[in-house]
Amino acid sequence: QSWDIFFRNTNAGAPPGAAYQSPLPLSRGSLATVAHAQALVEAQPNVDKLVEDHLAVQSLIRAYQIRGHHVAQLDPLGILDADLDSSVPADIISSTDKLGFYGLDESDLDKVFHLPTTTFIGGQESALPLREIIRRLEMAYCQHIGVEFMFINDLEQCQWIRQKFETPGVMQFTNEEKRTLLARLVRSTRESGPGDLSISGGLAPTRFEEFLQRKWSSEKRFGLEGCEVLIPALKTIIDKSSENGVDYVIMGMPHRGRLNVLANVIRKELEQIFCQFDSKLEAADEGSGDVKYHLGMYHRRINRVTDRNITLSLVANPSHLEAADPVVMGKTKAEQFYCGDTEGKKVMSILLHGDAAFAGQGIVYETFHLSDLPSYTTHGTVHVVVNNQIGFTTDPRMARSSPYPTDVARVVNAPIFHVNSDDPEAVMYVCKVAAEWRSTFHKDVVVDLVCYRRNGHNEMDEPMFTQPLMYKQIRKQKPVLQKYAELLVSQGVVNQPEYEEEISKYDKICEEAFARSKDEKILHIKHWLDSPWPGFFTLDGQPRSMSCPSTGLTEDILTHIGNVASSVPVENFTIHGGLSRILKTRGELVKNRTVDWALAEYMAFGSLLKEGIHIRLSGQDVERGTFSHRHHVLHDQNVDKRTCIPMNHLWPGQAPYTVCNSSLSEYGVLGFELGFAMASPNALVLWEAQFGDFHNTAQCIIDQFICPGQAKWVRQNGIVLLLPHGMEGMGPEHSSARPERFLQMCNDDPDVLPDLKEANFDITQLYDCNWVVVNCSTPGNFFHVLRRQILLPFRKPLIIFTPKSLLRHPEARTSFDEMLPGTHFQRVIPEDGPAAQDPDNVKRLLFCTGKVYYDLTRERKARGMEGQVAITRIEQVGWHPSCRMAGLAPKYPGAELAWCQEEHKNQGYYDYVKPRLRTTISRAKPVWYAGRDPAAAPATGRKKTHLTELQNKKTHLTELQRLLDTAFDLDAFKNFS
Repeated sequence: QSWDIFFRNTNAGAPPGAAYQSPLPLSRGSLATVAHAQALVEAQPNVDKLVEDHLAVQSLIRAYQIRGHHVAQLDPLGILDADLDSSVPADIISSTDKLGFYGLDESDLDKVFHLPTTTFIGGQESALPLREIIRRLEMAYCQHIGVEFMFINDLEQCQWIRQKFETPGVMQFTNEEKRTLLARLVRSTRESGPGDLSISGGLAPTRFEEFLQRKWSSEKRFGLEGCEVLIPALKTIIDKSSENGVDYVIMGMPHRGRLNVLANVIRKELEQIFCQFDSKLEAADEGSGDVKYHLGMYHRRINRVTDRNITLSLVANPSHLEAADPVVMGKTKAEQFYCGDTEGKKVMSILLHGDAAFAGQGIVYETFHLSDLPSYTTHGTVHVVVNNQIGFTTDPRMARSSPYPTDVARVVNAPIFHVNSDDPEAVMYVCKVAAEWRSTFHKDVVVDLVCYRRNGHNEMDEPMFTQPLMYKQIRKQKPVLQKYAELLVSQGVVNQPEYEEEISKYDKICEEAFARSKDEKILHIKHWLDSPWPGFFTLDGQPRSMSCPSTGLTEDILTHIGNVASSVPVENFTIHGGLSRILKTRGELVKNRTVDWALAEYMAFGSLLKEGIHIRLSGQDVERGTFSHRHHVLHDQNVDKRTCIPMNHLWPGQAPYTVCNSSLSEYGVLGFELGFAMASPNALVLWEAQFGDFHNTAQCIIDQFICPGQAKWVRQNGIVLLLPHGMEGMGPEHSSARPERFLQMCNDDPDVLPDLKEANFDITQLYDCNWVVVNCSTPGNFFHVLRRQILLPFRKPLIIFTPKSLLRHPEARTSFDEMLPGTHFQRVIPEDGPAAQDPDNVKRLLFCTGKVYYDLTRERKARGMEGQVAITRIEQVGWHPSCRMAGLAPKYPGAELAWCQEEHKNQGYYDYVKPRLRTTISRAKPVWYAGRDPAAAPATGRKKTHLTELQNKKTHLTELQRLLDTAFDLDAFKNFS
């Protein structure tokens, strides 16, 4: 009992002398002493209660840090919960009657509590009364800023954010900063809402949005009204980033507010913007152009806040929301790569999003998952969400299942800063913190501007049909500029004349630019180019020549590359035994002056690296190759994660070779590589699909960027798509790369025969096309077309249908002789066997492309018809090689013409090739078809089964034999009229 008293007294704070009670005999006196000691203990404070109260306060602080954003005042309209959650978290104290949740009561409000190390609300103080603790927490987390960050599993990062938002008095602005903010709001705002934007009335300011509305009231422009604070927000991010060393910012955004951003952030000449509204102006550049709110821009200027040069690039985009996200990331990565910015300190990206698209479009998720991958990271992106709290006409409760539209960012531990856009100073502070976060940790961060959309989806749309209550409130809403101007006047920061002068100044700027725009006679689309290539074209944007040198190489170079490709250039590096056999086989091919498919690719890449051309190959499993043929990255079998890339050991001073396995994404990764290829014409950027048909999950990038990119935005791009293709019994999903889709989008006219006598016709035809589609039948031709892609004086997307079985086919080999100086890519490979020696005896001329050629030659030999059937391979299918085809039909006057393909009749090449063959070769003769019948699926799922099982099911091998029978049955077409 005495020991119990001692420890109780000690815990209560009694000094040891007073805490100790000497033991006495248990007489009447000793019992009295014990009773006295117990009374002393009971007089001490309740230690358990004290500990519980401090723990309760810590829990309270943590609750605000975790869930304070749920009760923050984020909606400027005051009618919606930004998080779609109708219940307020019960553990967030918004009034004193909820203290009981933590075992506290009103009597504790004035008690002083020590603050834990996980909060900065005390500033220089280590203890505060509970009443003040709650007040400071509510000021930090429950006003116009809602901070989501407690899901981050890095303590340093959490502490950094706490300090930024909890430190007392941290959100202070100088009068000069407030005046700058007001001026930026003036530039972005239009006359809207009740009454007048002027404080005292009588002045109708004509800033950018209002100016456009007044001059072109019936035009769609997707204005920024309701989120005018976006302009000063972006400028703040750029200012702070410039201060931290960034000198290049690449931006992507949707259509809403784009013209405003171009005018007031990028600083595009206003007269050029105004010209876009003049439908009478003729375009001076090639192509069909695009609507004004899709166009991009590139501009270098002085940042007036930091007095440093900064380059701003806004990437052109289609209407497909968020599709530009990975494109911006890829371009940013490329710019960082070319300037040696390995940590993202010089080049950064800013992505703007709409709330509905950010939550609804899967490409956002794909792009986030590239953010921290070694070969894809851009070391942090600042995401700014213009949260209109509506998507076109769809209410947020019908548009997403997550509380916030920004919840997708949590998957990469990106902090999310929600802010009420009607509080400009809160917005500016949040943007400063976001820029500092990116500069400090080089990770993504999200700023959620909770705002509203004053008009409908566009200026012609009526939003009252679907959101009557919201738009009744919006009609009453005082514009943010008016609110902030009134605040600054009340604070004495500005006065009425100063405010009116700022308005008049920008109005004058707009009017003068409008007058200059009337002098423009021609609309220059190239003025909106987002990725110029200085020095690559002439000053007027034309190729410096219209010729292409030989794509062949000297035998010494071929042999050197082949020797490196068949060896391990690093000492004490143990490779897999199976790989040793592959390298040995490569070495034997080199000794025999022959290449297979993998070696041809190696030689094309290696030679371009020697010439200073950076090569980047990306896609799923490309390092080894889906079909285990490439092996560009060797792995030490004894040392974990030790790798070797022999391609980077070819030459002293060579360009670097990047080969990287991608995440399991097509849409995001292809968009990324497209953006990478935008940055420089002096790089060969390739994306390989695991199987060719997988490109259809990236169809948006192909349809909206790659195919029409030059026509819409005068922007050339030399990206290469490698699409494994071939009917080999692998089933419907691993057979066809859907060549018919790419050919359908070729912009050549099947009924027009071009002037074949035109000088450099081959090159001119390539210059006019929107992309090039090839299906090579030999490794040598594959080698040549890769080198031609860089040696051409311009850039076009290249679609290559690559083989699978031909990778190891014994006949798919090319001699060095076909790769030496003077050799070129063969668009057409005509018959060179017995049939060509005696053309009058030829009864049928077969045209084909790709792998089916080997099936045809094998069958022709088996039937002994080498002299009766000639086979011509069309290697470049689109654009159709008219100049190489014109003389073929007359050479075989007695021959029927037939197109043979392994794909089904309604797929593949036939519908594209047939009219072009007739236009080019002979309108008198029909072009027959030998191939599979029309079908819904690209290929059968059965390779071979028992006949009793077949019944009406067509299988791969029987289908193949049927097309071969048709191709070589000389009577097959006689029954057709």
